[in-house]
Amino acid sequence: CVLCARTDDCPEKYGEKRTYVEYKLTVHYYCLLMSSGIWQRGEEDEGVYGFLIKDIIKEVKRASRLKCNICKKKGASIGCVAPKCKRSYHFPCGIQKECIFQFMEDFRSYCWEHKPVQNFADKESGGTSQCTICLDLVEQLPVYNVLKSPCCKNAWFHRECLQYQALSAGIFFFRCSVCNNKDKFQKEMLRMGIHIPEKDASWELEENAYQDLLQCYQHCDIKRCLCKKGRDYNEPDSKWEIKRCQYCGSRGTHLACSYMKSWEQNWECMECRSIFAKSGNYSKQKKRSLATCEKTDGPPCLLEEPSPKCPRQSPGSQRSFLLQSSKIMCQNNLSPCSPIELPASNRVTVSLPPLMPSRNLSLRKKHLRQQIREVSNILKELKLQVNKKTTTLNINAKNIWNSSLKGFRQRSFSPTNTIEIKFTNCKNRPKTDTSAASKHHFFQLLMLHLQNSSLFEGSPAKNLSLDFQAVKENLYFEAGKMIAVSLVHGGPSPGFFSKTLFNCLVYGPENVKPALEDVADVDVAQTIKMIKYAKSLSSLESTIYNCYEFLAAAGCLRPITALHDKNMLVNDILIHHVIKRVKSPLESFRQGLETLGVLEKMQMHPDVFSSILCHKPERLSAETICDLFTIHSSSDVNEVEGADFWMGYLQDVESGESVVTLEDILLFATGCSSIPPIGFDPEPTIKFLHISYPVGNRLLNCLELPITKTYEKFKKKMEFTIRNTLRVERE
Repeated sequence: CVLCARTDDCPEKYGEKRTYVEYKLTVHYYCLLMSSGIWQRGEEDEGVYGFLIKDIIKEVKRASRLKCNICKKKGASIGCVAPKCKRSYHFPCGIQKECIFQFMEDFRSYCWEHKPVQNFADKESGGTSQCTICLDLVEQLPVYNVLKSPCCKNAWFHRECLQYQALSAGIFFFRCSVCNNKDKFQKEMLRMGIHIPEKDASWELEENAYQDLLQCYQHCDIKRCLCKKGRDYNEPDSKWEIKRCQYCGSRGTHLACSYMKSWEQNWECMECRSIFAKSGNYSKQKKRSLATCEKTDGPPCLLEEPSPKCPRQSPGSQRSFLLQSSKIMCQNNLSPCSPIELPASNRVTVSLPPLMPSRNLSLRKKHLRQQIREVSNILKELKLQVNKKTTTLNINAKNIWNSSLKGFRQRSFSPTNTIEIKFTNCKNRPKTDTSAASKHHFFQLLMLHLQNSSLFEGSPAKNLSLDFQAVKENLYFEAGKMIAVSLVHGGPSPGFFSKTLFNCLVYGPENVKPALEDVADVDVAQTIKMIKYAKSLSSLESTIYNCYEFLAAAGCLRPITALHDKNMLVNDILIHHVIKRVKSPLESFRQGLETLGVLEKMQMHPDVFSSILCHKPERLSAETICDLFTIHSSSDVNEVEGADFWMGYLQDVESGESVVTLEDILLFATGCSSIPPIGFDPEPTIKFLHISYPVGNRLLNCLELPITKTYEKFKKKMEFTIRNTLRVERE
């Protein structure tokens, strides 16, 4: 090297060594960077790293007149920057003498007497610790070869280990190996002479380093694959597209081999399903794979699905989506990949009128269903906090609020306990029902009471009201707590929040602008309208004069000099009446909603929670009920004919050709007249059995349906049983 006269080629110590034959020049990169009399005057691709050749030659001539204070030889190009210090040295000599070279800003160099040091507290030095990079012992002493992390109390490093890590990680990935701090850690290490190159990490620069990660698993692992082109065949946007396990990604299935539709996203392999089942965290997916079927005897077949690339049907065309969207789980002799082909004469096709008259309506419903799925998954995640310890609430349905308040305030109540409901009849005799149906019914009554209580005002969307007695008794907190518990424990959502109330809870009241529709008080609303729609300055002043006392009490008096000042005045009144006036109730209500982490999830996912807190559930449809229930079948049952009768009956009910409603069917099977935001546990199922009349097993959410020869008999039995069962219950 022309600057240090060493032949060493050690990039870690001295930087890259380059030789330029045409100039008879060899130089170390670090020697060049730290030389005191040279600057980068060229571009990166000019000369040597931007140092011009003529400047390097000048620097060599300058250094040839300076003697190194360490090795006593000529050519010392680096000088100490401390004031009045005249020491000069070669770069390798400086390393040997423990000088500090700062690879930043002006590339300063400090000799062994003036070098920066780290300050240790007396109690920190003297012991031994473990280098968090090489894991060897390091003495906690303020010496050159030991460095302490500025961001961690007990993180110590060898200087050599840190330098190797910095060279490997580069400026983008070099950080504290204990706390992952980057800015503070890099600043201190640069001050102490660690060179952090401005490059990407070495592992990022390796050719094809991540090639294995770019290989998607493309193999069907179902026990009996139906694809004639083999298990590795994958055709996107068709029934032969391969879906990977959503958890491990190392198992796959053709859509057709697991009876999946092209729009279904979730599928899990047997291994992951068993792991989740053993851990107790597994909840069955609504659209589930048939890969769990063990028996594979039976004729191979396939339930076909139209390609998503097919032309869109016109609104007047006939459809049979119920038949296509039904879910049939084989349990006995049917193969998981067995379609059921029947002669055309035996097949019942349910032709449905168009349910989505426009594309926008279809997209809106699809978006809403996606939000419902998201909020269900979030609530199921929160429900993992609930343990098996039981808390019993004695509830009087005729005095739902007081009995609920007493139950929620009892010492043994905890939101993380499993809730059991005991309804008392008119004779005050306990009537126990531990099923989810009674719990849902309780929360349904409670949400209805809250909607009509004095805690809220407005119609139909409600904001918090100001009830001083409720504030005194802390009822707003209890109301928020009850809503949070209802959502997580399988109850209904309130569905009556105004957008303003929801935004106050999620974004904070200071970031919300209320509207005139949020004012429930008729007199206040009329006053605001008179101010808002004043057409002249004189009429505005007259209105303000007439309601002077109200404006003074609200703290909204302001000088009015022009007609447009009315807009600011209206805004002040709205903020006072809708937000500031109920500041205390709002804060208590927010604290109640923090129960079980519900408010935190609302703030993380405002869009999906808005769909259930600000809107009532959509009216049930035949398609919704059909998708909700999974059909279980056995070897001695013609499940296709039974499914046809079932779906035909749903269509008749939806079109009004029945004495029962879809809500009645759901209530008969599950005890709930609407689908709770968290979904059902266990998921609703259907069994076709050789029984006389349908049976609703609410403990298992199972609807047992009779096998009949004709559709007319099936419909007659369904209507007779459901209508009379619900009538008796209501009486």
